[in-house]
Amino acid sequence: MATGSTATPVRSRARPRLLSGGGTTRLSQAAAGLFALTTLIALLAPLIEPYDPLLPVGQPQLAPGEQGFLLGTDSIGRDILSRVLAGWQSSWWAAVIVIASGLLVGGLVGLVAGTFGGIVDNVLMRITDTFLALPAPVIAIAVAATLGPSFAHTLLAVGIVWWPFYARIIRGEIRTLAARPHVEAARLAGAGRIRLGLRHLLPGAVPTAVVTASLDVGSLLLTLAGLSFLGLGQSAPAAELGADTAKNLSFLLQDWWIPVVPGVAVMVMALFGNIAGDGVRNLLGDR
Repeated sequence: MATGSTATPVRSRARPRLLSGGGTTRLSQAAAGLFALTTLIALLAPLIEPYDPLLPVGQPQLAPGEQGFLLGTDSIGRDILSRVLAGWQSSWWAAVIVIASGLLVGGLVGLVAGTFGGIVDNVLMRITDTFLALPAPVIAIAVAATLGPSFAHTLLAVGIVWWPFYARIIRGEIRTLAARPHVEAARLAGAGRIRLGLRHLLPGAVPTAVVTASLDVGSLLLTLAGLSFLGLGQSAPAAELGADTAKNLSFLLQDWWIPVVPGVAVMVMALFGNIAGDGVRNLLGDR
């Protein structure tokens, strides 16, 4: 009897920890699955598009499901599903390129500023603060409008205003790591600043950089869609989710699916990106 009475509380105490760990694992797995699904769609978009997204293939303004068109057709008869897949691909890779370039430039600036300190830190951070003080959306719009509508110009316009956030965050993380005992020991052992930064400081800042980048995916997708919505993306007839929504707003009350479906696709991509970012944050936080 005594043995049975003591075993039950042990099981009851272990269950919350098990459920808690399992919940975190499931969230991380779901986030990884959504990220993989989004990337897979972007990779396979040209193969799974039912029709050419640039050419009319049916009657204009067909409702979803009519004549075999799953999401209907737009105002000139192009397949909406094909255009959504093509727009999904361009938006996703644009976000990946901008985040990668922002991490590269911002990470380098933050690493150099945090490692060297002194006047180097002051100069680099004042330059960064200047970019942060400017209204980022306005600058991106001005750059894209000046250079003209194209995929490369859109990436350049957003990339110019995106790297300072990473520079600030990584610089702060580097300064925090610089005060830790293992870094001080390496400094006393004679490690130079370059070796100190690359071998002892940069690896410790990688998790923070990864979490920040993953949480930025949703915001960046919305920013790119906003530029496209304003006509500052690729030139027509390229398939862009924001542009397809903007150009077909006049059909909102009669043929609602034409402008709404591309907008919903942007929402779904941003949602997937945010969930994946939360999963990465929880996973690295647990570790």
